Amino acid sequence: MAIILALDDVSDAVQLIKRILERKGHTVVPFTEEEEAVLYVESNDVDLAILDIKLKKMSGVEVLEELKKRSPALGVIMLTGYPTMETARECLSLGAVEYCVKPIDKDELEEKVNAVLGENV
Repeated sequence: MAIILALDDVSDAVQLIKRILERKGHTVVPFTEEEEAVLYVESNDVDLAILDIKLKKMSGVEVLEELKKRSPALGVIMLTGYPTMETARECLSLGAVEYCVKPIDKDELEEKVNAVLGENV
């Protein structure tokens, strides 16, 4: 199973992601602070990052750029409660592989995580 980093400025959101994905056997490392998440990727193996686009100090797009500099092969799923085509295009061009709209749908999240990790459901 995978090691997944979850970053959202709302603690309840990262805990929800953690609960959903740990039931599937993954290890989820939750973060609410952007810098801590970036530092974690510098010194730990991570298979997938799930990033909210709206954060406190940086945008999720900026965090995506920083994570890709440190771990170019890292799979990334972006989360947003405010979807726009422009944001989706920008995230995909920077290396995100999937995009989920909030509120988080358990089945959609599991499906997209499996697709990014290349696992059979």
